[in-house]
Amino acid sequence: MNKKRKKRKLKVGRILLAVSILLIIIAAIIFLVKKGSSIITKKEIGYLAADTNAISLYKYNQDDDSLKEEKEAVRGTEVYKYSDTMTKEDIKYVKIEYDEEEYYIKDSNIVNDKEDVVLEKTRFVRTSVTVYENEENSKIASFIKKGNEIEVIGYDELLDDGNVNMYKIKKDDIEGFVYSKYLVNTKEEAEANYNENSVYDTHKDRKYKGRELYGGSASTLDYYPYEKIEFEDNPLLKSAKSMYLNASVISSIDSYLKIAKENGVNAIVVDIKDGALAYSSEVAKEMSPTAYNTAINDNEVYKAAIQKIKDAGIYAIGRIVVFNDVHYGKDHPEECITSTASSRLWPSAYSRGAWEYNVELAKEAVLTMGFNEIQFDYVRFPEDAYNMSISGNTDFKNTYNEEKAEAVQNFLFYAADQIHKVGAYLSVDVFGECSSEYVTAYGQYWPAISNIVDVISSMPYTDHFGRSNDTWSNPYQTVYNWALAAAKRQTEIPTPAVARTWITAYDTPYWNPTIIYDATKISDQVEALYDAGLKGGFITWNSASSLSKYEQIKSAFAKNYE
Repeated sequence: MNKKRKKRKLKVGRILLAVSILLIIIAAIIFLVKKGSSIITKKEIGYLAADTNAISLYKYNQDDDSLKEEKEAVRGTEVYKYSDTMTKEDIKYVKIEYDEEEYYIKDSNIVNDKEDVVLEKTRFVRTSVTVYENEENSKIASFIKKGNEIEVIGYDELLDDGNVNMYKIKKDDIEGFVYSKYLVNTKEEAEANYNENSVYDTHKDRKYKGRELYGGSASTLDYYPYEKIEFEDNPLLKSAKSMYLNASVISSIDSYLKIAKENGVNAIVVDIKDGALAYSSEVAKEMSPTAYNTAINDNEVYKAAIQKIKDAGIYAIGRIVVFNDVHYGKDHPEECITSTASSRLWPSAYSRGAWEYNVELAKEAVLTMGFNEIQFDYVRFPEDAYNMSISGNTDFKNTYNEEKAEAVQNFLFYAADQIHKVGAYLSVDVFGECSSEYVTAYGQYWPAISNIVDVISSMPYTDHFGRSNDTWSNPYQTVYNWALAAAKRQTEIPTPAVARTWITAYDTPYWNPTIIYDATKISDQVEALYDAGLKGGFITWNSASSLSKYEQIKSAFAKNYE
């Protein structure tokens, strides 16, 4: 009897336990349903999508049955999408979970595939753009000018802020990739000229009074702020004391480094290409075989010299002469200017092949030799461009109908974007004349160049201001007078480069040396730069890279000019 009673009690206990568990489960389900838990309503993972970089998130207000904008989230963000929806003013909203909170978003702002998050179908060109063959390298497919509408057919990647890095685009028979930072949403925005603080007004009517120089109009150039980049592991040198070394003295690097380390030199400019190549470049082997056969140094010797410079804590700058290149010209005569006004073999600054070659050479030098910065020289048309322009029988190979200054600026947009991709800075050399208020005949215009590059390096050599007046005996005054104009140009644009200036480090005048340029003459020039407001430092120009001259002027590097 006891056994039967015990079994009955056990059976009843089990039933009661089961009922209790069932009641608990039912209660939990009722509770979760009432709370609208995502455990019940969750459907799938989705991605925020939009035709701009961010979308609005809304909170539901039960009191007045309304949706209130709470915050924004960048497109491309992964979220949970629930089955809950509501319609307000004929717009459907769907519930999502973002950052562990629930919001509503427009139904059009969520997609199932991350590849589909970019919804814009067209964009407009605000700053004339290079069209790349692909998103990986610097190969140029075409070029599209300001104001044009383009079709968006894809993209490469989203940046952290939800903006696209590069769009895949189509325009007529052109297809390729362009950087999104040069595009805007409307034609009106695209056709407008940047004019904050009357920047465009400053430049639009500026010209050489009473004379056409054929370099182009300042009003066709782009002054929109260009974001200056800063690499954490490669800080830009903003106050330089630099010496220049040509490629032929690399084997004696130790002697130059002794002077540099003992006298405060913090940067050295070394040739990569100036006529001949400094080393055997694989880029040149493919794109300019004639240049490839001119290499001055063994690659390992050259690379070891650059490493010694960097090991000494000195900033390494690689100099490339760009368009004044007879070797590339011999290999690609179809890209050179032809004119009865000149016999020079000069690849045109309009030539995209020459653009690619020099930029690929620069990127290779950064990646294989370790340069902190690439310096481009001869970024212009020839000195006799004016005579060529008026001769009437010159072919500048102007494929995209650009003015000369436009081509120079467009090249620098392209070069800066590509060189920044490999973690280095871009500097560019300009004539001293470039600091004047007009667009030069060879296409250099200070504000248009300084606005883009990281460093602008002018060349106001004291014996280059004409032979009729003595401008070399008092280098302070000559450089100071020039630097005042250059400093003024720097204030006329929103994002000026660092102004690091070449100074005369040879005895003058160059056609009949009479003045010894010793350490005092070097110091005079540097002090003039700083007094006029150009505080980016200096580079000593001595084409022979004379060790004895550097010994003579070394104390000028050691002075404090700030």
